[in-house]
Amino acid sequence: MANKFHSGDGRTRSSVSIFIVAGLCCFFYILGAWQRSGFGKGDRIAIRMAESGSDCNILSNLNFETHHGGEAGVIDDSDSKVTVYKPCPSKYTDYTPCQDQRRAMSFPRDNMFYRERHCPSEEQKLHCLIPAPKGYVTPFPWPKSRDYVPYANAPYKSLTVEKAIQNWIQYEGNVFRFPGGGTQFPQGADKYIDQLASVIPIANGTVRTALDTGCGVASWGAYLWKRNVIAMSFAPRDSHEAQVQFALERGVPAVIGVLGTIKTPYPSSAFDMAHCSRCLIPWGVNDGLYMKEVDRVLRPGGYWVLSGPPINWKTNYKAWQRPMEDLQEDQRKIEEVAKLLCWEKKAEIGEIAVWQKSRDADSCRAAQENSGATICKSEDADDVWYKKMEPCITQTKDGNNEEPSEDLRPFPERLYAIPPRIASGSIAGVSVEAYHEDNKQWKKHVSAYRKINKIIDTGRYRNIMDMNAGLGGFAAALQSPKLWVMNVVPTIAEKNTLGVIFERGLIGIYHDWCEAFSTYPRTYDLIHADGVFSLYKDKCNFEDILLEIDRILRPEGAVIFRDEVDVLVKVKKIIGGMRWDSKMMDHEDGPLIPQKIMVAVKQYWVGNSTSA
Repeated sequence: MANKFHSGDGRTRSSVSIFIVAGLCCFFYILGAWQRSGFGKGDRIAIRMAESGSDCNILSNLNFETHHGGEAGVIDDSDSKVTVYKPCPSKYTDYTPCQDQRRAMSFPRDNMFYRERHCPSEEQKLHCLIPAPKGYVTPFPWPKSRDYVPYANAPYKSLTVEKAIQNWIQYEGNVFRFPGGGTQFPQGADKYIDQLASVIPIANGTVRTALDTGCGVASWGAYLWKRNVIAMSFAPRDSHEAQVQFALERGVPAVIGVLGTIKTPYPSSAFDMAHCSRCLIPWGVNDGLYMKEVDRVLRPGGYWVLSGPPINWKTNYKAWQRPMEDLQEDQRKIEEVAKLLCWEKKAEIGEIAVWQKSRDADSCRAAQENSGATICKSEDADDVWYKKMEPCITQTKDGNNEEPSEDLRPFPERLYAIPPRIASGSIAGVSVEAYHEDNKQWKKHVSAYRKINKIIDTGRYRNIMDMNAGLGGFAAALQSPKLWVMNVVPTIAEKNTLGVIFERGLIGIYHDWCEAFSTYPRTYDLIHADGVFSLYKDKCNFEDILLEIDRILRPEGAVIFRDEVDVLVKVKKIIGGMRWDSKMMDHEDGPLIPQKIMVAVKQYWVGNSTSA
């Protein structure tokens, strides 16, 4: 009997055990399903974060929590300590690493070599944050910024004395005022441009992109803007203190640059018009080397304007205080080179001369060959980064030996028309269909940016940079009279697309982000970095690129990063020590897309102060 009792009891305990185990399994299964369903506490928080992150104003409602937490755990980030970057000494307030004045003086002065880019070695690089000057304020919105710049932002009065009678700049209270004058147009840039417009079709959109060599404070470019012409202005960092800095504070596109020994960082056949207003460039020397460089970047049918010495030397040689013979010889050389380049002189009005580059490449080439001119042998006229200027003539052609300017539409139609370089198949791997798809994608991306940052279109951001511009889709989608975009095509980019960007009526420049950009500190309001850090992952330190972004970004300026999540997590860690506020969020197409977006805002602080 006892055996039978114990046997039944064992079966009962076994049944109870099975029941308990089965019950626990069911409980945990239901709990897991409940959590995955989106009704768990953590999921409700995530949903609220996603909802707020998709429609936030990053300047007033930055949430410092990342929107992406799923994949960060697989990143090898054994060193979790964040490096805190200290402010540089105040003497570096206007530091330009590759155009440093002290370093420049150690190089030969022949052909302006010492004014070209000479970047610091790894040992010479600063690993600190460039401070803003005391009293720094946000620049005035355009168009007021064209005429007024806060004195505290660029506290240099030398030009107010040197150029007093030429109406460049005047100091009034706590601001600089720019009357719009220049050395060759003391009565104002508007009247000067009216003179040019009597010869050049500026009003109809045919002339959209312009190059201003030796630009001063860029009043020519500033006043062209209202005529729907965008000028790329450049001048060296020289004795005319802060001229390019003033241009950028005014909201005018400009870079530090010079015609010296290396080619300008622009593609061939890029500009509709080039301009020199008493820019002091010796155009006739070295067999017209600098005129040949202008010819390279000037589009067939484009115009070259030269005003000031030696034009109309017979009348003005006494005022210019130069021997009549020297001026006569200068103009003779210029006329001779212009003829060799097949430029037709369209007009000479007072001290202004205008030439037009020939559209007929075939007849021009034949004339040049008959005259014994040297034709450049390089097959890629857009391969210019740190390449020496050559005393030869660049042949104007695209991949199919067709003139690339023939099919250019007037602006703004040009912005979305098929660029000739794409229509001809010159950009390998970029078809007409791919171009249309790229435009479609960037319209969607920029729409998402407008939801993230509601003040993009308000005029708060005037100077904008795209660090990896591709086909220019970001700039095209943003197009507005309130802003302009510096489209940078990295020198290591898979495709050389800068020529396409210019054909769209936009401007840009070649650059290697392992080096400092050719600009002053605090010159951009908004910077866009699409895939930049993936591109440079094995090329140079992320820290160097981010410190350079910090240098050129204004206090309270914003950065939009778009990149792979593992890359952005590393970027976020570095900027955690740079006095920036940041927030990461999902791609606009949802959390399953590996590419993410991160927005950041640079805090306001000045030299010898803490973050305010």
